[in-house]
Amino acid sequence: MKHYSYIFYNLVFLMLKNFQISKYCIILIIKIKFFLIVPVILFGQNELKIGIEKTEAYLPLINDKNVAVVSNHTSKFYNSNKSIHLVDSLLKLKVNIIKVFAPEHGFRGNLDAGEKIVNTVDLKTGLPIISLYGDKKKPDKNDLKNIDVIIFDIQDVGARFYTYLSTLHYIMEGCAENNIDLIILDRPNPNGHYIDGPVMKKESMSFVGLHPVPIVYGMSIGEYAKMINGENWLNNSYLKATTNNSKCKLTIIEMSDYNRLEKYKLPEKPSPNLPNQKSINLYPSLCFFEQTPISVGRGTNKQFQIIGSSDWEVTNFNFKPKSMKGAKYPKFENILCNGYNLENEKYLSKINLRWLILAYKKEKNKESFFRSGFHRLAGNKELENQIKNQISESEIKKSWEKDLNDFKKIREKYLIYN
Repeated sequence: MKHYSYIFYNLVFLMLKNFQISKYCIILIIKIKFFLIVPVILFGQNELKIGIEKTEAYLPLINDKNVAVVSNHTSKFYNSNKSIHLVDSLLKLKVNIIKVFAPEHGFRGNLDAGEKIVNTVDLKTGLPIISLYGDKKKPDKNDLKNIDVIIFDIQDVGARFYTYLSTLHYIMEGCAENNIDLIILDRPNPNGHYIDGPVMKKESMSFVGLHPVPIVYGMSIGEYAKMINGENWLNNSYLKATTNNSKCKLTIIEMSDYNRLEKYKLPEKPSPNLPNQKSINLYPSLCFFEQTPISVGRGTNKQFQIIGSSDWEVTNFNFKPKSMKGAKYPKFENILCNGYNLENEKYLSKINLRWLILAYKKEKNKESFFRSGFHRLAGNKELENQIKNQISESEIKKSWEKDLNDFKKIREKYLIYN
């Protein structure tokens, strides 16, 4: 950028030296600066090189080996508005892929949240697809038979309850138990610019949160995998008894020129109900509503950008959810809801509890507002009680501080990027 500024100011100097200043000259100066700066703004993100693009780093690790891939629709190369899936690319390079493991939403990424996925065969490639979001969440010994190395490439969104982290955990555990190498193709975290939320307590752990981390943890998925390994969060007792090893053999294909504080726009929506950058940014603050009666816009084209209920009194915004791809049975299907449109809310760099507190206050039947799984999303049983007892947002957040500071010290050990 400094080079463009240097060129610009030299041009201005020459113009001032050789031309009489006029309104036309000023307009010309503005135009020159515009055309010098805009390309930097539009294409500055091109400097980033993600793990999947570094074929020279991982192809030597998988040549002449039996390979499995953990991936979904986000596992793609992008070039000149064209894309190619990782699996298709590796097959063209004659890599011996023997199967694919699919997370929540499926290999093609078009299934509902929570929808059970069954084993199948990919029509395009003929490869067997093993579901890790159906009858089992972890690959068994038979699934991993004859595999030498697994490649993991899935775009995450940096929120604890996004289940791709749990899929990563169980893949790592399976690799450790069966002496299989794991390669992670690292990707940016679109919510990597902050750390916030209650740290998960043991009694609330489930598939929507297996580790003692806050809701927003500020790490790439490669850094997170290093933390799982380093903090011995895998099933140590079983691993030590069967393999005398409690860690996964892990290789991270690192990104180049990644800065977690810069905004990163995903080229592909990571799941059916996170359609754009705004929804991804609001997701950590709105996912609480999934275990309440309140709609977050599933069944509309503003998923995780609006909230509302058919029981609320008239507001200046309403919507009517409908059954659609990615949301077969949305809350309040075909029923008019009153609520709030959050599309114009400022970019979040912290968890916002204001909407959750407001929704609870508006709820007529407060006894049924918090569903049984709310504590699994919150990470503890305290948040529900704090809201019921009308504790302020600032006081609630103070109760998170010690655990957050402890987590930050752990996190620091595993960071790869600035």
